[in-house]
Amino acid sequence: MSYVEKVIEELHSKYPWEKEFLQAATEVLESLDAIVEKDLIYKEAKILERLVEPERIVIFRVPWVNDNGEVQVNRGFRVQFNSAIGPYKGGLRFHASVTLSMLKFLAFEQIFKNSLTGLPMGGGKGGSDFSPVGKTDNEVMKFCQSFMTELYRHIGPHTDIPAGDVGVGGREIGYLYGQHKRIVNRFDSATLTGKGRSFGGSIFRPEATGFGTVYFVQAMLKTKDESLDGKTIGISGFGNVAWGVSQKATELCGKVITLSGPDGCIIDPDGVGTEEKWNYMLEMRASGDDIVKPYSDKFGVKFYENARPWDIVPMDIALPCAFQNELNEENAKNLIKNGCKLVAEGSNMGCTQEAWKMLNERIKFAPGKAVNAGGVAVSGLEMSQNSERLSWTAEEVDTQLHRIMENIHAQCLEAADAAGSHGDYVKGANIAGFLKVAEAMLAQGVV
Repeated sequence: MSYVEKVIEELHSKYPWEKEFLQAATEVLESLDAIVEKDLIYKEAKILERLVEPERIVIFRVPWVNDNGEVQVNRGFRVQFNSAIGPYKGGLRFHASVTLSMLKFLAFEQIFKNSLTGLPMGGGKGGSDFSPVGKTDNEVMKFCQSFMTELYRHIGPHTDIPAGDVGVGGREIGYLYGQHKRIVNRFDSATLTGKGRSFGGSIFRPEATGFGTVYFVQAMLKTKDESLDGKTIGISGFGNVAWGVSQKATELCGKVITLSGPDGCIIDPDGVGTEEKWNYMLEMRASGDDIVKPYSDKFGVKFYENARPWDIVPMDIALPCAFQNELNEENAKNLIKNGCKLVAEGSNMGCTQEAWKMLNERIKFAPGKAVNAGGVAVSGLEMSQNSERLSWTAEEVDTQLHRIMENIHAQCLEAADAAGSHGDYVKGANIAGFLKVAEAMLAQGVV
């Protein structure tokens, strides 16, 4: 049994109920087998055993009072996974499905994603099983204030810098930051990213993950002397990532033809490619209803109840942009059968293990830790702006984001080639992300 196989076996024995985390950890560790077997230092220093255990997990109660005067209680989490290359960095997710396993998987993926950006950021993630859907602004504010009343003692610009994620947008970040400022009695603008422009936020942060996803796909196409021009693109979701993808893909002459929500999906043959449609996506998200059907009513396109876009219409490129494990093996078969040539995860672990392995064998596939790194990259730029009191233009931020995504793409291919797996973005992203973190862990001793 190899070193990697032994670590995987021990991990599954120790945490058999943490399925999402085990899926993510197994994928990464299997990619590293050839690398760590070549150099005994990784085994001697127990790098993998230390890598798969979070440095710290904080779990806390979040009590708050709804508009009817009823006491509500949720659970709050922060998983501070690895700080070898910088302070913990990663989003907060507010969603009814949030569990510790989910946040461990997200935080683990964040380690490699942040490493790939080239910026000094460690990996972390947090959130709560609270859902903003159906809540009033006042209820969301009360929850956020209670959540931050505990979280504030565990974060800071040199320790842990949270950001937004699913269920945590500009409204939630504003409430969280306001409570943090009230408690610590100072304006620590670098404590949270994703802030509003009026109090230290970066331009393009809401669009960043979507823009970055498109830049990565553009780089993938360039390896085959192709472009987005004339390509049909299927995406899931209608939140920030889908919104950003729709705008940037349209700018580069691609056509986004699908959106989706928990209620089903829409097919827009004319493309989600106008200011009116992008603005309406913002309205749908702001409504708090979390359904996509209103788009079909507004623009007269077909709505497919309880369906996923991957099974409905042929597309050249598929970009899952909503949630983890949203594209399964059956969806992958349908995409391949209908002529899809490229799948890239705009969401974290957007494909199930069975799906991505099938896609990786038959067409071009790239994992979320590389593809969707644009969001955290711009968060890193926001941290730089805050610390240096800079204010960059939209063009400057977009240029830096494009450069970072092209560099991540190059790192993935170089690492894959070095491992003898030409063109394997999964293996390349895992190896490239790992090497930088492992080097830092070795240099810092057993900590």
